[in-house]
Amino acid sequence: MKILYHHRTASKDGQAVHIEELIAALRAQGHEVHVVAPGEVGEDAGTMGQDMDWVHRLKARLPKAAYELMELSYSWLAYRKLMAAARIFQPDVIYERYNLFLLAGLMASRRLKVPLLLEVNAPLVQERSKHSGGLALQSLARWAEGHAWRGASWVLPVTQVLADHVRAYGVPDARIAVIPNGINEAHFQAAPASDEAKARLGLQGRLVLGFTGFVRDWHGVDRVIAWMAGTTAPRNSHLLVVGDGPVREELQDQARQLGIADRVTFTGVVHRDQVPAHVSAFDVALQPAVVAYASPLKLMEYLVLGKAIVAPRVPNLLEVLTEGQNAHLFEQDVPGAFEAALACVCGDAALRLRLERGARDTIGRLRLTWDGNAQRVVSLAQEAVRSL
Repeated sequence: MKILYHHRTASKDGQAVHIEELIAALRAQGHEVHVVAPGEVGEDAGTMGQDMDWVHRLKARLPKAAYELMELSYSWLAYRKLMAAARIFQPDVIYERYNLFLLAGLMASRRLKVPLLLEVNAPLVQERSKHSGGLALQSLARWAEGHAWRGASWVLPVTQVLADHVRAYGVPDARIAVIPNGINEAHFQAAPASDEAKARLGLQGRLVLGFTGFVRDWHGVDRVIAWMAGTTAPRNSHLLVVGDGPVREELQDQARQLGIADRVTFTGVVHRDQVPAHVSAFDVALQPAVVAYASPLKLMEYLVLGKAIVAPRVPNLLEVLTEGQNAHLFEQDVPGAFEAALACVCGDAALRLRLERGARDTIGRLRLTWDGNAQRVVSLAQEAVRSL
């Protein structure tokens, strides 16, 4: 198929991983993908991670309403770029990563009379209403979100929980297909064995509790550190945080005050190619908290490397995790439940081994790969083309 891929993402984080991996998987399966994104238009356009400081400065200086109207007006610029690309590329379908106030894909889809597949990773009206200072034009934002979702040929939320948000806007089940985040198994095949990974990091003989990603206060890593300083934690337990975040210094101070600074390691930002070698050192992989509708990329990394996972028993994670099979789950609203789960998994080697085996099997059993996701996308796109 000829797929015109559109996004408005510039950040070099999990969003970039999703974009780059899905495009690569589609191309590897023989499909042509032409990317339209901020910056230039072309086969490999829209490279994430470019300097977007000017956008943040503009957002800080403008009234919220003015900035939101600028976001909406960007749809016209993006639409013109899509149409220019389409005249040359002649796509069979448009695939767009949803963003708030972004209607370009829908506009181009209707003008070109080709299907639109809309990937949804968050209910952005709800998310931005609660964070980033809120929304000034909430009614307009709600209209734009509903208009985009209802107008797409297929809406592709990453979890069933998020699919409920889509249904609430009146999108019928017949046009909703849940496609969770995936993993590129090839990137993890060369990961070292656990003992070798520990040796490289100077963690021989340690029981390594691991967390990957950008650490924020709500992640609950402070609870891990507090537990490690208590009497129920093994003396050889060591926390390895693969990443960075705004609470890093605060967590390091906490570890120093509790006298366990030598048992906590922050790697800082690690290139994604080096993530497998670090996660391989984990004995227990931590997902202490999660956004209610998210499909965490770190969870896929933990699973593909066969790690014993400790995570909250919440609906979106239950779409992938099963108690005693590939994770040990805790009730997130029960005081002490997380710490009890840590003590249980850290103190039971047989349980860890069982969870590790179940984790490895999960990727294949649920087809949680970017290759599998690309196959689903193409199947839906072909169905949409046939129904025109």
